[in-house]
Amino acid sequence: METRKAPKAALRNRRVFTALFAALIAVSCIVQLAAGPFAVVPLVLQNMMALLAGGLLGGLGGAASVLLFVVAGALGLPVYAGGRGGIAILLGPTGGFLIGYLLGSLVIGLLLGIPSCTETKSIARIVKTAAAGLAGFLAVYVPGLCWYAASYVMKRDGSGFSAALVKALPEAFLPFIPGDLVKLVIFTLLTLALRPIAARYINPD
Repeated sequence: METRKAPKAALRNRRVFTALFAALIAVSCIVQLAAGPFAVVPLVLQNMMALLAGGLLGGLGGAASVLLFVVAGALGLPVYAGGRGGIAILLGPTGGFLIGYLLGSLVIGLLLGIPSCTETKSIARIVKTAAAGLAGFLAVYVPGLCWYAASYVMKRDGSGFSAALVKALPEAFLPFIPGDLVKLVIFTLLTLALRPIAARYINPD
C-alpha cells in the first residue's frame, strides 16, 4: 500500500528508482517518429516510459519521476521529444502532453499500487494491469488535447474551444491509436515481468 511505512533501505531505493526512471524517460527522447500525414504531434516512446514508472513505482514514485523529468526539461535540459528543452516547449502546443505524462503515471500507479513480492501472474492481474495501462494512456490525452486545442487550434482557426477540440482529434489523437495499442501491450508485459523485481528493492515484504 502507498501508506505503509517502508524500511529505510526501501525508502532509499525508491529515491534511486525515481531518479533512474526520470533518466530513462529523458533518454527515450531520442525516439521520435512521424505519426502520419495529418499528425502535428510526433510519435514518441516517452509516454510509455512515463507510464511504466507509475506501473513499477506506484502513484507517488511514478509521478515524482515524471515531475523530475518535466522540471529538468523546463530548466533547459534537452530531454523532451527530439532532444529539445526549455520552458517554451512546456508552454507550447504539445506541453499539455508532458503534463499528461504526469497524470497518466499517477493514474496507473494509484490503480496498481506499489509492487509487492506477493503478487502472482494471473488472468485477473493481467486484466488489471492492461486496464490500468489503458486508463493511463487515455489520461495522457486529457490535458494534452485540451491544451493543444486551446493554445494552438483556436488561435490557428479562430474557432471556439469545442470546435478546436474536435479538430485536434485527427492531428493529436487518432493517428496515435495504433502505436499506443502496441505500446500498451509492451507496457503490460514489462509491468507484469518487472513489478516482482522492483518489489524486492522498494517494497520488500
